[in-house]
Amino acid sequence: MPVLRDSGFSGEITWLGSVPAGAGLQAVASETLALGFSGIPGERHAGENRASCVRVRNVHPEGTEIRNVRQLTLLSEEELALIAADMGMARLDPAHLGATVVLRGIPDFTFVPPSSRLQGPDGVTLTADMENRPCVLPGREIEMDHAGFGARFKPAALNRRGITAWVERPGTLTLGAKLTLFVPDQRAWAP
Repeated sequence: MPVLRDSGFSGEITWLGSVPAGAGLQAVASETLALGFSGIPGERHAGENRASCVRVRNVHPEGTEIRNVRQLTLLSEEELALIAADMGMARLDPAHLGATVVLRGIPDFTFVPPSSRLQGPDGVTLTADMENRPCVLPGREIEMDHAGFGARFKPAALNRRGITAWVERPGTLTLGAKLTLFVPDQRAWAP
């Protein structure tokens, strides 16, 4: 019996982008992305390993070399619309958030279980790490283009910031393609 089950949901890719290495957080939109085991070649978050950050400081001293499970940032088009509405904006550009993939059609996307898989038509498979909690960095990017709105991002993005993921199987992502969601076949942890 498989330990991953088809959730019955798939998401259509509505936006793709990458953050150039050495740049800030701003992503550059693209129609396709070629993914290897290290993520997107030349991208800010590429690599099989990375230095640990504040998000795992209770486990590792900051700067410790660890496995890179934050190669990609995936967002929900529906959740982006809610964030924008709460910020008083007509639309929120995923580029300001350093997004890699924006999907339409998977409800409660920010809370898909860790270790879920998103699989594309060519077999490309992304493994969900965990919720990508809101931080101030996207707010700074938003503020540069929309003065007065940057500080509104973090509270509006709570429980809507999407997930981080890593490449389990290389392949290509293309605008308009569908990613099928597979979730772990296990009960929720209940200590």
